[in-house]
Amino acid sequence: MNNDCYLYEDTFLSLLNLIVYLIKNNIKPGNIKNCQYIPNLLDHVISLKIEEDGNIINQIIQYMGPYTFRSIYYVFLSTEENKELILYYLILNGMKYKEKVLYHRNLKCVEKTIKIAKAVLHEAHKYKGFTRFKELENHILYAEIEPTNDILILISHHFQKRLRTEYWIIKDVKRGILSLYDKKKYYLILEENFTLETTLLSQKENEIENLWKTFYKTIGIKERKNERCRRNFMPKKYWKYMLEVESEL
Repeated sequence: MNNDCYLYEDTFLSLLNLIVYLIKNNIKPGNIKNCQYIPNLLDHVISLKIEEDGNIINQIIQYMGPYTFRSIYYVFLSTEENKELILYYLILNGMKYKEKVLYHRNLKCVEKTIKIAKAVLHEAHKYKGFTRFKELENHILYAEIEPTNDILILISHHFQKRLRTEYWIIKDVKRGILSLYDKKKYYLILEENFTLETTLLSQKENEIENLWKTFYKTIGIKERKNERCRRNFMPKKYWKYMLEVESEL
């Protein structure tokens, strides 16, 4: 039984460099975890000092194609427990099958990669529609989300185009990370490094919220209410930060 557990620095680039190093040196890991991992008694933890090479991303794209690389990144953003090992075997097989690796659905690493990537993209797509911004007193648009996967960077890219003329902040409550947009680009920072009063709303925002609540209640037809159908289109996991339904939780 292989109990060798290799650690990386909890970044995408660090993980890719570690995986490529292991493959090049013909090392088969028992597990791969980030540096925050708490090992069990059977783990033989190995922390290698590998110099990070930024060109590794371009090398993987050239070898396996941009579509496969995006899938690799989506898996990294997921909460899948064994995502690092899945990516190790995917890249290992990518050395053989190159751009056609994702066509080999008989491989477990390929099957899991496609499934996980699809789930991450699906959640990101949902949050593009369910994210609710509020205008603060200082006219900054502010929104809170609590996604299962680490999709903040994906929806930030969306809102950079969607709200390009506004200042906005999106907070991932679960991970304590903020995305700040300054009308040019967005920055991801830790909540502990930034202070913002989010309870003071602008007068315009208070008026809009009252109008929206009234509108939402008015257009509803009590006799045609179908809770099961509504939950299918708008799962309850999103309700906490949605103005129109937060009071129904």
